[in-house]
Amino acid sequence: MAARPHHARRYHGAGADNPGTSWKGDVLVLSRSVLDTIGNTPLVALDRLAADVPARIAAKLEYYGPGGSIKDRAALFAIEAAERSGRLRPGGTVVELTSGNMGIGLSVVCVVKGYQMTAVMSVGNSVERRRVLEGLGARIELVPQAPGSVPGQVSREDLGLVEVRAAQLTRELNAFRPDQFNNPACVDAHDASTGQEIWRQTDGSVTAFLAAPGTGGTFVGVARALKRHNPAIRCYAVEPASAPVISGGPITSTSHKLQGAGYATVPPLWDPALCDGAFAITDDDAIATARLLATREGIFGGFTGGANVAAALQLSPRLTDRDVIVTIVPDTGLKYLSTDLYA
Repeated sequence: MAARPHHARRYHGAGADNPGTSWKGDVLVLSRSVLDTIGNTPLVALDRLAADVPARIAAKLEYYGPGGSIKDRAALFAIEAAERSGRLRPGGTVVELTSGNMGIGLSVVCVVKGYQMTAVMSVGNSVERRRVLEGLGARIELVPQAPGSVPGQVSREDLGLVEVRAAQLTRELNAFRPDQFNNPACVDAHDASTGQEIWRQTDGSVTAFLAAPGTGGTFVGVARALKRHNPAIRCYAVEPASAPVISGGPITSTSHKLQGAGYATVPPLWDPALCDGAFAITDDDAIATARLLATREGIFGGFTGGANVAAALQLSPRLTDRDVIVTIVPDTGLKYLSTDLYA
């Protein structure tokens, strides 16, 4: 391929119909900001890891977003919905309860749009997430874990304490709170983007979808979009084995290692009509599968990505070689280097 003549290069801002950086003739089309890089993440077949199971498995790699997780999508949708409604005005402050990823996504958006971001999170979340938030200029409000909680594992009780502090700070700072557990924009983000991308990337051949609900936004939004295209697509929740609330199983512990997922309560945004079943995955299976993803596929994901793929591997033997299972790797393993995930 011949090199482009250097003198012919001209630089234009990207239009809405072409947000990414690319060459058009001799013109380099630039993204207007990093926000234009949110979405359109790769969908990768796991043909090495899933070589011995009948259905084909593919994983959507959400760590390609600028904040390193799937929460970038919800963050952008929530902020822009608030701008349109007038709830968030220029120079305003944003406060959000977060395990880290939503806070990071919001911080990326706030940097570009000129808002101050305060992330309220449990001490039990991984330290890497705090470091990223600090690097993006966010203020961090750390909340101690509840008595008896396991260090490094955020329980339902821990999340309750974070909720109390987030509500207090929102009032004190007269801030806008995206409230990801209750904000329909977080579902709309995945209905409008993630689900549509999966449909296009599989050319409509997807027959099953799996994801671990935290707020429920990803699962509900993607399932809604896919079932609108084809009601026969089966959608399955992935839950921590110690707290399978969606499937109605016994809760043996509200503490587990799937940060940002499975808070031992049914999310307020949940729509049971979209869920065709559930898989309960142990911490050990999530860790083992995440490590296999890294060493067999070169995909360096977090705990929840391991759990999602472990569930897909369990589902595949029930299907045929004509089926295509899609799941999510929500974030990067770089956010868990202080944990035992890749120890």
